[in-house]
Amino acid sequence: MAKNKLVDLNNHLFAQLERLSEEDITPEELAKEIERSKAINGVAKNIIDNAKTTLEGAEFAMNRLPSNKRLPEQFEPKEE
Repeated sequence: MAKNKLVDLNNHLFAQLERLSEEDITPEELAKEIERSKAINGVAKNIIDNAKTTLEGAEFAMNRLPSNKRLPEQFEPKEE
């Protein structure tokens, strides 16, 4: 199971931004970092979309789900 949190994603994104901003990077290294950034961006977007869906589900459960109904197991909060 992944141990990373959304705050870690934020740190990874800023670290990648810093690598792209290095002034002494060669054109070849820059091209590699741009490709890496595209991959990171795609994964990050999926993580963020998943987090938004989870949050929307939790909001739905709290605000609209009758108290005598349970969420499907995949949406139940997990204790850490």
